[in-house]
Formats: sequence, structure tokens, C-alpha cells
Amino acid sequence: MRMRYAWFFALIFSYCFGPAVWAQTQQSTTETTGRKLIRRVDPKYPEVARKMNLGGTVRVIATIAPDGNVAKVEPLGGSPLLVQAAESAVSQWKFAAGPETKETVELRFTP
Repeated sequence: MRMRYAWFFALIFSYCFGPAVWAQTQQSTTETTGRKLIRRVDPKYPEVARKMNLGGTVRVIATIAPDGNVAKVEPLGGSPLLVQAAESAVSQWKFAAGPETKETVELRFTP
């Protein structure tokens, strides 16, 4: 009988608290178009945004130089707190070599 209660409480505990822990550790997902991404730097979730429980999607346009380095990052939309973190991270990315292109990058922040 005690074993049933233990399993029951373990199930309830994992159901209630499992997704919350997962949501706090998930920072962002990325979508790009076109060129192959060689090195990706995850954005640092701003502490102010975390305290405000602020999440959302940030879109930026990254100008990729022929050597694959990001030459310029321009914001398209998103919360100003999250845009700065996204720009900082995307500027450190490295793409495959090729002609100069512009890539649209979408980052989803989940508090």
C-alpha cells in the first residue's frame, strides 16, 4: 500500500514540476535559411528578461562575408532586451564559405 502512495506522489511530482524545470533550462531554438552553420554561439538570456519571465521570438538579418564570418547583424523584430542578446550571439557565429549573403535568423527565447 505504501508503495502505491510513493508511486502516486512520484508521478504527480514529476508531472507538476518536470515541465517547469525543462522550460527554465531551454533558452532558445534557431532557424536559419540557406548557408550551412558551422559554429553556433547560444545567446545569453538577459537576467532582467528572466526576472520578468519575458520570452518571445527575435528575428535578425545577418550579413555573411565570403569567409563565413558574420559581418553585420540587423534586428527585424522582437523585445529590445532579447534583441541585444540575439545580436551579440549571432555576431559570433560562423557559416560555410561562399559568396556574401544575408541570412534571416530567428531565435526563440523561452523563460
